[in-house]
Amino acid sequence: MRLEKCWFCSSTVYPGHGIQFVRNDAKIFRFCRSKCHKNFKMKRNPRKVKWTKAYRRLHGKDMTQDSTFEFERKRNRPERYDRNLAENTLKAIKKIVKVRSEREARHHTRRMKGKRAKEQKQAQKELEQSIHMVKAPSSLRKDASLTLPKIKVKVSQQQSEENRMEE
Repeated sequence: MRLEKCWFCSSTVYPGHGIQFVRNDAKIFRFCRSKCHKNFKMKRNPRKVKWTKAYRRLHGKDMTQDSTFEFERKRNRPERYDRNLAENTLKAIKKIVKVRSEREARHHTRRMKGKRAKEQKQAQKELEQSIHMVKAPSSLRKDASLTLPKIKVKVSQQQSEENRMEE
């Protein structure tokens, strides 16, 4: 079973799925869904469309260089079946998936690390600009007009007993 990659968004195209477009020069383009095919026909650049893998890699949102990507590369050389080789390959695939997920998690935390500091700076800047709107707790205690009035609600004895019975 051969799994192809979508030319536009780089997602996996399973057998019997997607659309195949053959240009006049015999170049084959495979698309996972009509969305990718339509964007290709509109001559859109995948590096400029935000939801594609190419955009994410170009803008540092996905990992670009990692040794685990080499295992995903397409190979056209046929191999003779060997049971031990197949068994070792399946074991290796599990390890590779684990290593890749750990590296992706590390990459994601590194990316988000800068975002948290950026958000804190932005919040601090906003606070500095609108500090006049923030009231100190001591001034709120002194001036009652700055706080919302407290509402007291009387509950009759019958209502409280009914609530207890329902519980």
